[in-house]
Amino acid sequence: MSKAIPVVTVDGPSGAGKGTISQLLAAQLGFHYLDSGALYRLLAMAAQRHKVALDNVEGLAVLAGHMDISFEMNPDGGSPTVRLEGEDVSDLIRSEEIGKLASLVAALPEVRQALLQRQRVFAREPGLVADGRDMGTVVFAQAQAKIYLTASADERAKRRYNQLISKEESDSLPALIEKVKARDERDRKREVSPLRPAEDAIVIDTTGLTVQAVLAKVRQHVDLRLGH
Repeated sequence: MSKAIPVVTVDGPSGAGKGTISQLLAAQLGFHYLDSGALYRLLAMAAQRHKVALDNVEGLAVLAGHMDISFEMNPDGGSPTVRLEGEDVSDLIRSEEIGKLASLVAALPEVRQALLQRQRVFAREPGLVADGRDMGTVVFAQAQAKIYLTASADERAKRRYNQLISKEESDSLPALIEKVKARDERDRKREVSPLRPAEDAIVIDTTGLTVQAVLAKVRQHVDLRLGH
């Protein structure tokens, strides 16, 4: 990564608001956007489609390095269109099943290494907003501005519950709370790139805050760090 290219990292657990804030911030700044979590979800889906078992670490690493994927930015700050082998899979990769598989795949060191360079090439002019779990600690450790968003497990489960309802899908709130806690535990305890704030990141708890309130806090920090 060239130090001349400004990079903003937004890390944190699932449901903390990383995607929404990162997309809006990228649109405001006119920067590129990387949803690193989508890469792991895409890999999980590609593994399903190409019948690569999740315990076939070598096969997953090869697949990770050669997946035919693309992201088409939304100029309004909304979710980008995500394509796998030319097919729009933007909604399909957000299912609970794919999310669980992605978390398992992301714990494999060989897979993370295979995807490392694919993520770094997103850093190009005029700048990048990178959303994930190890953007500020590993992938873009030299980023100029680092944010870590968090929220209570109950709050994050409620957000996911409302997302599912809006898509006419269903899951019980208590079950979602347990899934959120289980994923947090996996992400924090994995040996490679465990979920944690970078030492030089600003930590923002989004529990009870509106999107605009969080965005204002983030933008203030970013402008200070980037000299805007």
